[in-house]
Amino acid sequence: MEILSEHTCQGWVEGYTLTGRHGLFSCYEAFIHLVDSMFNQHAKWLKTTRDIPWRPRVPSLNYLLSSHVWRQDHNGFSHQDPGFIDHVVNKRAEVVRVYLPPDANTLLSTMQHCLESQHYVNVVVAGKQPSYDWLTADEADLHCARGAGIWEWASNDEGRPDVVIACAGDVPTLEALAAVSILRAKLPELRIRFVNVVDLMRLQDETEHPHGMAQRDYDNLFGTDVPVIFAYHGYPWLIHRLTYRRANNDHLHVRGYKEEGTTTTPFDMVMMNDMDRFHLVMDVIDRTPGLGSRAASLRQEMVDTRRRARQYTRDHGDDLPEVRDWEWTSHGERPEAGSSPSVTAAASTSADF
Repeated sequence: MEILSEHTCQGWVEGYTLTGRHGLFSCYEAFIHLVDSMFNQHAKWLKTTRDIPWRPRVPSLNYLLSSHVWRQDHNGFSHQDPGFIDHVVNKRAEVVRVYLPPDANTLLSTMQHCLESQHYVNVVVAGKQPSYDWLTADEADLHCARGAGIWEWASNDEGRPDVVIACAGDVPTLEALAAVSILRAKLPELRIRFVNVVDLMRLQDETEHPHGMAQRDYDNLFGTDVPVIFAYHGYPWLIHRLTYRRANNDHLHVRGYKEEGTTTTPFDMVMMNDMDRFHLVMDVIDRTPGLGSRAASLRQEMVDTRRRARQYTRDHGDDLPEVRDWEWTSHGERPEAGSSPSVTAAASTSADF
């Protein structure tokens, strides 16, 4: 059922779940804020009724947020706000869950889990433009079960990383992988660990959230004394909030949305917010001990390429071809594009299908 009234849709989906049926509320990310207070009341009701023995568990309320902040090629600044996640994580940990699947297979696995769950509010953020499938279906199931994990095919750290490049969200994953491909080509001696987070609440401590990661497991994944460059879908300070107790918090540097936007190309959007692949490479150079002077020429190249990319957008109304047509090709360890409809859609496909 569809109607341009978020309040009505929220009422419908609440009614479905409260009567034992299953519901999915799909909405533009920027306009889900219209039901902030209705979400509040439902989350509080779920929290309270968990302790009432004669109240049975009901199916979870599931949000699917698309048309997200990073892909507003036609709508622009008014449609760019990833802050619903920040609002949701303020609620009781036993009630809320937030997922940022990086590709179609992880989205399918995530939605299966959400639709089978009970008595939660699940928030899933995923774009609707054609994109790569980074993981097979089996790999996606395993990755979603972990909630966060190392992608070995994108890493070359052999258990001793010089730097960790982490990401959460589909566009941040694309930019982070592109940054890794540059670094592995230009600085092959640099040991990089690539970490993707699909379940955002894994970043919290296990004492704060049921999905939280034990300190030992977190330290093993992210390290305790190496720089972590984190590309995140939303406002970057949320990652710092979730990880403030972690041992390596001083080494964590987060890139995300910082209220810079307009009606522009996809890559220009990430450049405006300094989350682009070239800026991530610069962050690695700036924050990895001993790398600054050795990689000065690469850093200069990244600055110049950002400038060239921005000018190309102004001159041609499109992204730089090497960015627009980029594919993961390092070491040939990923399947080629074309293995699923999400990577074979025509280039002319509308952004609003």
